[in-house]
Amino acid sequence: MAGQSRSLRLAFAGTPAFAVGALDALHAAGFDIAGVFTQADRPAGRGQSLYHGPVKKRALELGIPVLQPLSFKEPGAAEALRTLAVDAFVVVAYGLILPAAALGIPRLGSFNIHASLLPRWRGAAPIQRAILAGDAETGVTIMRMEAGLDTGPMLESRAVPILPHDTAATLHDRLSVLGGELIVSVLADLSAGAVPERAQPTNGVTYAAKIDKAEARIDWREDAASLDRKIRAFNPWPIAETRFRGLQLRIHEAQPASAGTPPSPMDAESAPKASSLPGTVLGLLADGIGVVCGQGVLSIKRLQLPGRKPVDAREFANGQSLPGVRFGDA
Repeated sequence: MAGQSRSLRLAFAGTPAFAVGALDALHAAGFDIAGVFTQADRPAGRGQSLYHGPVKKRALELGIPVLQPLSFKEPGAAEALRTLAVDAFVVVAYGLILPAAALGIPRLGSFNIHASLLPRWRGAAPIQRAILAGDAETGVTIMRMEAGLDTGPMLESRAVPILPHDTAATLHDRLSVLGGELIVSVLADLSAGAVPERAQPTNGVTYAAKIDKAEARIDWREDAASLDRKIRAFNPWPIAETRFRGLQLRIHEAQPASAGTPPSPMDAESAPKASSLPGTVLGLLADGIGVVCGQGVLSIKRLQLPGRKPVDAREFANGQSLPGVRFGDA
C-alpha cells in the first residue's frame, strides 16, 4: 500500500481536531501532501491572541505548507490549489464552502470524510444529532464532493455502534480515527485504478443542523432517556445546563436512574416522591443526584457551578440541602 500511496499527490483541507486523525493517517501512509488548507487564525482568550487551529498546528509539526484563504470565492484560493498540481483533494470539517470550480481542479477530484452514514445526517453536526436522536449506530462515509451539501456519490462507508455512555467527545475520537483509516484505503485503491461509486439513496435523508447554544438548556418535562442523550450529545460543548437557586448549573454526566433506586437515608415523610413536579430533586441516589423528569428519574453524576470546577454528585451534595429543590427554577 505504501508504494501505491506515494504515487498520489494530495492537498488537504480541515480545521478542527476531528480532521487531524485523517491528516496523520495520510502522512503515515506515505502520501505526498503538497499543502494543507485551513481556516484563518482567530483571536481567542482574554488577550485575544491569534489562535492556531488543531489542523494548522499538526501540519506545521509535520512540515507541510499551510494555506489560509479567507474564502474560496477569492480567485487566489483556487489558483493556489491549482498551483499545487495535486491528484486529489481531501476535505474534512474544513468549514468553508468550496465552489464546484475548485472541487474540479484536482486530477482525480475532491473527496470528503463525513461523520455519518449518509444520507442520514448531512450537514454540520452529525455526531451530536445522531446521539440526540437515539440512533443505535453511526459511522463514516467517504464521498466524492459536488456542489450540493453532502450529496455526492459514496465510495466507502463503515458503521460503528453508539454505546450507551458515548458522548460527542468519545464518538468524535472514534470516528476521527475511522475516517483516517477509510480515506487511506480509498485513496490507495484509487491510485491503483477506479473505485466503484454509488449514488446516495433518496430515502432516509436527514439534516444535522449546527448546534445552537440555546439547545443546551434542559427542560425537565422531557423524559429521562432524552435528557441523558442531550447531556451526552452536548459534552464537550456547549454542555447541558439548568438553573439552581438562580445560578447556572452545568451538567457534564448523567444517566437514567435504575428503577427503584432509593435516595440516601433521610426522613421518609419529607423525602420528595418520583411523582413530584419535573425538576424536583429527590436526593442523593446510589449513582448520583436524582431529579424527577417528565417520565422517569435522571441521576446526575457530574455537575458544575459558575466559577468552579466540575465535581461528582456526592461532593456537590455535601453542604447542600437538595431534597425538594427544583432544578430549572429561576
